[in-house]
Amino acid sequence: MSNADRHGLIAKVVRDSGGATVQELAELTGASEMTIRRDLDTLAAQGVLERVRGGARTLLLRGEEPPFGLRAHEAVDAKRRIAAEISALVADGESVLLDSGTTCLEVARLLRERPVTVMPLSLQAIHLLGEGPGPATLVVPGGQPRAAEGALTGPLTLASLAALRFDTAVVGCCGLSAADGLTAYDLDDAAVKKAGIASSRRVIAAADGSKLGHTAYAHVGPATLVHTLVTDASAPPDEVTALEAGGTVVRTV
Repeated sequence: MSNADRHGLIAKVVRDSGGATVQELAELTGASEMTIRRDLDTLAAQGVLERVRGGARTLLLRGEEPPFGLRAHEAVDAKRRIAAEISALVADGESVLLDSGTTCLEVARLLRERPVTVMPLSLQAIHLLGEGPGPATLVVPGGQPRAAEGALTGPLTLASLAALRFDTAVVGCCGLSAADGLTAYDLDDAAVKKAGIASSRRVIAAADGSKLGHTAYAHVGPATLVHTLVTDASAPPDEVTALEAGGTVVRTV
């Protein structure tokens, strides 16, 4: 088992069960207890879990958005397939607004190798797109980053969005359903998503299947705002059918 696979498994077990001991994780992964202790220290430094004596426990409280560090280890293969499909939908020369979130960060990895103009809404994606020379043109918005998440919000972010027009907005989803539309966990994040959608000709939503049929409490807008949804095979078929009936094109990868 690779380090990345082991870290992902550990993160999932701790999240699902609320906590785990070093011995339990060693038996589950087949790694030594010394290796597990190093893994837990690494994941704790990333904000994925809390290190406690003899093991680790989850940082996630019911109803809260999972921390960025935890989400980064979830559904990695699906997020990369979704990112590849979204990159293929973007034509050379387009101006792209790129939302915050782990799936959109995977999109940033691909768009930095493309001759497009990108304005990312997270510090992680800004850093990624700013690494070294490349064909992509980086535009940096103003704003205040949310702690750990790195998502940019606030009046300066909204002003940046109001001043520009984009060919495509790639929007991450906290929740998306035909009934409740596009939703977010954070009110400031919802305001940024609304402004980004209003400044874009086309909206592509990036969401693995776990986000479909789910509703967070901050409403962004109806599902009909989404022109194209790129998701994976775990998406609930009834939700996909309902979104398509509303006019959204659904691409499953």
